[in-house]
Amino acid sequence: MNTDAARADLLRSLHIPGDPLIVTNVWDAASARAVAAAAGVQALATASHSISEARGVHDGEGLTIDEALDAAAVIVRSVDLPVSVDFERGYARDAAGVEANVRRLAEAGAAGLNFEDSLDGSTMRPLAEQVERVSAVRAGADAAGVPLVINARVDALRRGETIDDAIGRANAYLAAGADAAFVLGLDTAELVARAVAEVDGPVSVIASAGSLPLAQLADLGVARVSFGPGPQALTLHHLTAAAEVLTARGEYPAELKF
Repeated sequence: MNTDAARADLLRSLHIPGDPLIVTNVWDAASARAVAAAAGVQALATASHSISEARGVHDGEGLTIDEALDAAAVIVRSVDLPVSVDFERGYARDAAGVEANVRRLAEAGAAGLNFEDSLDGSTMRPLAEQVERVSAVRAGADAAGVPLVINARVDALRRGETIDDAIGRANAYLAAGADAAFVLGLDTAELVARAVAEVDGPVSVIASAGSLPLAQLADLGVARVSFGPGPQALTLHHLTAAAEVLTARGEYPAELKF
């Protein structure tokens, strides 16, 4: 890939309903390189929770904007694949600040971003205000000359709103310039099917152990599946297990090598 714009275009093209892009979330250069080396991987996505955990701060914009951009740049520079960055709420209170920060993100080499619609992780931002902020994300990307793929997160089902509210928000964000609707809380086949049928663009979901099988999500028409902080939890679980074996003077794990 020769340009940041080309990476963004490639990332956008991978969002195919029924043939979903699978992104195993990463948090640093080492995890990015490990996932990028896996057969079939076409793009990467970061997880803000995992990056925050690795840096010893709380998720929910515990990082400063400069720290968030630095973390993104380290990952982008470590691989050749398109990278979508979990950009939380844009690290700014107003739309103008969001636009400026997104321009910096695009200039750091990102191909796309997740953008949240809650105020503080528990309260939904008013719809009109969030639409303005999504428009600002698009404006920031345009100003940088990079057609960032905006994966607009919809927290409505996790914050006491209805599926109707979630679909309404998703379509409003898509109309404001988003490329995909990342709808949290689609925990049943019925909810997924309705979202796919009524959202005016690609539907993105998060999955973990116990979620609908990936093959079923594909059959239902989902266009993207990610796993949030799950991959980091998986990695740390194996690290803890290995530490227990080594501390007990057990056998060396086969993977314990450079």
